[in-house]
Amino acid sequence: MRQFKIVVEKHIDGYVAYPLNLRGVVVGQGNSYEEALADVKSAITFHIETFGPYRTGNDRVVQPGH
Repeated sequence: MRQFKIVVEKHIDGYVAYPLNLRGVVVGQGNSYEEALADVKSAITFHIETFGPYRTGNDRVVQPGH
């Protein structure tokens, strides 16, 4: 799978994580940094498997696994 930079933010009620340069809404959350990171990785995998080839934020077509 292609690698994405992931932002993890700490909020008063937990952590939120999201990838940069992936079109669509892909967000993970958790009570810890590790939980949020694992959740967003799962969400990215689901997004790619569900929608097939996808576009990054810079409009390059990316195939899963490349």
